[in-house]
Amino acid sequence: MFTYRPLVQSLYLSTLQWNLGSPVARPIGLGNYVEWFTAPSTPRVLTTTLVFGVATVGGAMVLGLATALLLNRGLRGTALVRTVAFAPYVLSGFAVGVLWLFIFDPRYGAMNALLRGIGLDGPHWYNDRPWPLVMIIVVYLWKNLGYVALIYLAGLQAVPRDLTDAAALDGAGPVRTLRSIVLPLLTPTSFFLLLTLLMSSLQAFDVIQAMTQGGPLSSTTTLMYQVYVEGFVTQRAGYASAVATVLFVLLVAMTALQMRFLERKVHYS
Repeated sequence: MFTYRPLVQSLYLSTLQWNLGSPVARPIGLGNYVEWFTAPSTPRVLTTTLVFGVATVGGAMVLGLATALLLNRGLRGTALVRTVAFAPYVLSGFAVGVLWLFIFDPRYGAMNALLRGIGLDGPHWYNDRPWPLVMIIVVYLWKNLGYVALIYLAGLQAVPRDLTDAAALDGAGPVRTLRSIVLPLLTPTSFFLLLTLLMSSLQAFDVIQAMTQGGPLSSTTTLMYQVYVEGFVTQRAGYASAVATVLFVLLVAMTALQMRFLERKVHYS
């Protein structure tokens, strides 16, 4: 009941022209959907959502796997590195965003100081496109890197040692062993991470709210953030419900496509 009732209620609200708190709600059928699909801002919101999703999901998986491979080598200090890498994941996204606002500060932040140290002029991260979007992508990757690395590390430690030893005896190098043995055995882990990261990315809100509030000029407004703006800033609850329904359909469609096509390539044994 707690899962489906809000969904059904949101679908009903999406057919109303209703402002939050107003006693009057007028049925308009698919009017909110027509307005959203024909709005000039819709292509930009979809593009931002797509870029943010691809960059954060793909980047987190590549960087997480690389980190896990390093941690799996059993070097000294691995436990400390693992703890430090995972710590940002348990922090509040809003707190992480505020912290990184200082790091990206154009005048006094550590990021531009680092760039000046190697002879480069840092951009104005808050205003110059596309840097606001790059900025929230970097922060989102940093926050989730430890989680992805730990999941991959668990998968790496489940790879049978006799298989990698046999490959070494046959003369296979590290790259060949990784490509032919380790990565195929990690496909269940990769599939799980792909699903969970994609859903998390499409619902990202706290980092955007803390760092850019969807700006400048809506350049960092994703579908999820648009739901918040329309519902609680402009108070157009009916229109916000229509956008939320579009986001829900998009999530279901992408999950179904992954289950339909990518699951075939997963090796469970």
